[in-house]
Parts: sequence; structure tokens; C-alpha cells
Amino acid sequence: MATPGLSVWIVDDDESVRWVLEQALKQAHMIPRAFESGHQFFGALERDRPDVLITDIRMPDMSGLELMERLGQQDPDIPVIVITAHSDLDSAVSAYQGGAFEYLPKPFDIDEAVELVSRAARTRHRDTAQQTTTKPIPRIIGQAPAMQDVFKAIGRLSRSSMTVLITGESGTGKELVARALHDNSPRANKPFVALNTSAIAAELLESELFGHEKGAFTGATERRIGRFEQANGGTLFLDEIGDMSLPLQTRLLRVLAESEFFRVGGQTPIRVDVRVIAATHQDLAQAVTTSRFREDLYHRLNVMRIEVPPLRQRREDIKELSRFYLEQAANELGVAPKTLSSEAADILQKYDWPGNVRELVNVSRRLTVTAAGREIAAQDLPPELGGMSATPGADWTTGLSHWAEAQLAVAAPPPLLLDALPAFERTLIITALRRARGKRLEAAKLLGWGRNTLTRKIKELGLEGRV
Repeated sequence: MATPGLSVWIVDDDESVRWVLEQALKQAHMIPRAFESGHQFFGALERDRPDVLITDIRMPDMSGLELMERLGQQDPDIPVIVITAHSDLDSAVSAYQGGAFEYLPKPFDIDEAVELVSRAARTRHRDTAQQTTTKPIPRIIGQAPAMQDVFKAIGRLSRSSMTVLITGESGTGKELVARALHDNSPRANKPFVALNTSAIAAELLESELFGHEKGAFTGATERRIGRFEQANGGTLFLDEIGDMSLPLQTRLLRVLAESEFFRVGGQTPIRVDVRVIAATHQDLAQAVTTSRFREDLYHRLNVMRIEVPPLRQRREDIKELSRFYLEQAANELGVAPKTLSSEAADILQKYDWPGNVRELVNVSRRLTVTAAGREIAAQDLPPELGGMSATPGADWTTGLSHWAEAQLAVAAPPPLLLDALPAFERTLIITALRRARGKRLEAAKLLGWGRNTLTRKIKELGLEGRV
């Protein structure tokens, strides 16, 4: 609900933006005042002050970040809403660390902007004296609204060591988000330790997490320091937390509650100060109802949640992501980077990407190896992506062979079956269900499975709600 009578000042070098905001604020019975530069704003601030300030980030005479820094020294209680067309993660984090109440990427919804002004006026401005220095962060690309929500969440948490649960389908980049949270936190200069809990046998995971003493079990010939101790003072990222066994969930809960644990076979408690960030592609709330995941641990982990969108929900990012990963693949292979033709780019943008960003990375590596020219044409794309080379009865194993060769061409190739098998099963399941018009029993027969097997596979592969 809009708050009438508020004094709202606008600093933006774009006259059209100033005009639109002034009109909207007047309609909400607020009192706007517009400035085209930071210097004009500070001149007026000597005689008066607003209830809320709206500022652009990039302006010719004084950036919005410089404006906020100076305002923080002069009048830190004025809440600031930052608007900008440059909606990347760096801008979001910098805005929040600079003391912004909210970050609003252009183009923005005018009603949302007015509502933000009302909320800003009701909320005390955050203390800017505890800013932290931003470290270089892994590249996260995203102009799509769903990714802007992720950037905002990272920015809001940039001064925090709060526990975070990152959710999203496999291959969406959850570890990149975890690294960005760490690198923009007070623990940025301490270790970031990542562990995929599903990649380690259940009987070995306890030792991997907590370490063990010499002689604790057969083969324990020396003391081992676990991941919790390695991450002391920093961040421990636990990927695929939904696959953790119930006994280990109990131990993890105790560490989160008490900040101490025993090594396997140990008698002395080890105290640690570790921020835990967990991630999963599973529905943990559903896992709680079926007693596959502890409810108390779920609430411990779910203090803050960030949902990373699948690639099909951020199609406007695919071209930029493709360009970035083609350059990355070229650097790995020591060759000149290739570019996408407009036809090829359109095909990639229409594809559903069941393997998400991880699949796009692999396709970029493959095309860097297999495409003949510097420009990737539509006929260079593999048939499963909808390339023009797709023909009925085509030898799909040839394409698979090319993909495997591209995978193995990098310095540290990933296990081939880790990506290939899920993608293979997803493709066949989606195709069979389309042919069967969504009838699972009929689709299961086409696949040579029973209905229960198909239902289980749909859940395991994150296809629920998509097919």
C-alpha cells in the first residue's frame, strides 16, 4: 500500500525515467523531487532531506555507489532504492553492500517501485559501517528476472553468515551461487570447502565429513581431518544434501546446533565455526513427509532459501551463456573461440535444456571440437538439440561419439556416464510421454518399463511437473 505525503527524491541522468517516476509518485500522493546528477542532489541536501531516495547506479558525474558512500557518511538514515539497467551480480552485491534498501533492475514495474518506496520508508536503513570488501566471484550470467532474484538474494546476504539452502534442478549452477555467497560474506578470506554428498559411498561419508582417528576402522592408518575442520572459519557447501542417510543427518544436526563433533573413533570433541550452505534438486519438504529427511534438520538448513531457475525459465540468457562457455572451451583447448550463427543461436534458445547449464557447457565444448568453421551453423548442432542435421533414422551413436570425444578433450574430463545417462533417460522419457500424450502407462510400455519404474525415474530426473 502506498504511503501518502512521503518526500521522495530521484537521482537519474535519464530524463524519461525521472518523468515516469515523478508521475507515478504524484499519483500515489507522494512528493517527488528529481535531480539529474549527484552534485545537484547533495546541493539540495544541505537545505532539506527526503524520506526515501531513488538513484541510478551509472551516471556521468557521480555513480550511484559513490553517492551512497557519501550519503552514508553524511546522512545514513535515508533509505536508498537503486535502479539500473546493468543488472548483473556485481551491481546487485555492490548496491546492497553500499547500503541500498532494495535493488531494482530496469525495466521495472512502476507499481512495484512505488510499493518499494513505501516499504523503504517503513524500514530503518541498515548500518553501512560494517561493509565488507568484495572478492572476485565466479561468473554468474543472468539478465532474466528469475536470475535477478538470485542476485538480489546474494546481495542481501552479503554481510551475513546465515545458513542457506539452495534448491534447483541438477546442472543449474547451485555451487556457483554457493561460492558467490561465500565470496561476498564476512568469511570471504577463509576456506570454501565443497562436498557432493551423493558422490561418496554412505559408509565413507561420515569420515569424509568429520574425519577419523588412526585405527578407527580397517584401513585407517593415520588421522584424517574431515571437511568440517578444513572449513573452520569459512564455509562448507554440502551438495545434494537430500541423499544423506538419516544417521548422518542426525550427526549433521548436532554439529549445526552445538558447533562441535567427534572424529570417527575419537574421544575429544572438536569445536568449529563453519557456515553451512546446502543444496539439493529434491523436494525436501516432501522428503520430510515421507520420513526420508529429518524435519528438524530441514528447518535448520532452510533458514534462507535461494531457488536457482532451470535454463528453460531463463531463455533470454542462453545466447550470452553460450558465448561465455564457447570462449571458456576455446581457452581450455587452446584454440580460437567460435561464435554462433543467428540460426544456431535461435535453435539453442528454443531447446528445453533438461541438463540445464551443465548441458550447455558440455555442448559448447563439443561444438568447439566438432564445428568445422569459426561460426557454428545450424547444421553443426547435434540432432537432439534440434539441429538441421537431424533426420529420421540418423545414426545417433555417431553424435554420441562426438560428444564423448569433446568431453574427453579437456584437461580434467568429468565421468562420461554421470551426465550422459540422465540426459539419455530424460530424452527417451520425454519423447515417449509426448507420443503417449502424457499417459504414463502407455509411455512405460513404449520404454519397456513398468509404470512404477517410470514414475520413479520421473522423480529422480526432476521431470515432475514438466511431463
